[in-house]
Amino acid sequence: MAVRLPPLNALRAFEASARHLSFTRAAEELFVTQAAISHQIKSLEEHLALKLFMRKNRALLLTEEGQSYYSDIKNVFNLLHEATEKLLARGAKGAITVSLQPSFAIQWLVPRLNAFNLLNPDVDVRIKAVDQAENSLTEDVDIAIFHGRGRWQGVHIDKLHTEYLVPVCSPLLLEGTKPLNTVHDLTNHTLLHDTSRRDWKRWFKDVGVKGTNVNHGPIFSHSAMVVQAAVYGQGIALAQSVLAKPDLDAGRLVKPVSHTLISKDSFYLVCREHQVDVGKIAAFREWVLETVAAEEQLNDE
Repeated sequence: MAVRLPPLNALRAFEASARHLSFTRAAEELFVTQAAISHQIKSLEEHLALKLFMRKNRALLLTEEGQSYYSDIKNVFNLLHEATEKLLARGAKGAITVSLQPSFAIQWLVPRLNAFNLLNPDVDVRIKAVDQAENSLTEDVDIAIFHGRGRWQGVHIDKLHTEYLVPVCSPLLLEGTKPLNTVHDLTNHTLLHDTSRRDWKRWFKDVGVKGTNVNHGPIFSHSAMVVQAAVYGQGIALAQSVLAKPDLDAGRLVKPVSHTLISKDSFYLVCREHQVDVGKIAAFREWVLETVAAEEQLNDE
């Protein structure tokens, strides 16, 4: 008849307590209470029908049986640690599939991707472009960048940017025959819409301009398209700030008026909870977060 092994939590508590000869330090290492360690040790001793620890002059000592058991147990835990480190090291190499909207890939990720490749030459990044509505981690995806309210369940989420909606247009429009100096002047130009007309309605309401008809102008299914339409002088776009930034920095776009609107949606880095610390996923996640933080610091200076 097979011998039933003790619970792993009890063995972890025993190994840590025996190594430190302290329930308190074992509790600190395992992020539990001292009472929890004592309970685990008691259950292990009952399971084995052996006394593993004894007290002498208030010091915690191993019994003869406890010392023998610890000598064998610590080797098992060392093997587990080595196996885990090997697995994570192997996970730091190979290919990683990143899923995101084409607009964010084109305007933000792809121009910066070489920096990640230089830091992680053993990781091949595969970009999978998906529609905006496909905010889901399919089996072939390791990590994704979602756009929305950050309310997805069962995944690890890191917010990247606080998004602002900014009016942008080609500098050529400023030199045209129609004036473009105030928010009221915008109504005399073609409005370009990103997926719907709701954002322009919110923007005009926020600036206090009433009775504006925004039910005109083309609607684009991808954010990069509305930005490019503005670059080519086709009208004024209410663009996501992070996506418009490259063209604003290059002078291909300008802000005809200064008023911006905080977007209800933002970009989020998303991966499975149990894979947050897996080598290549952790490397990509840390690189994205560090890049975003560094760029935001430059913008604040």
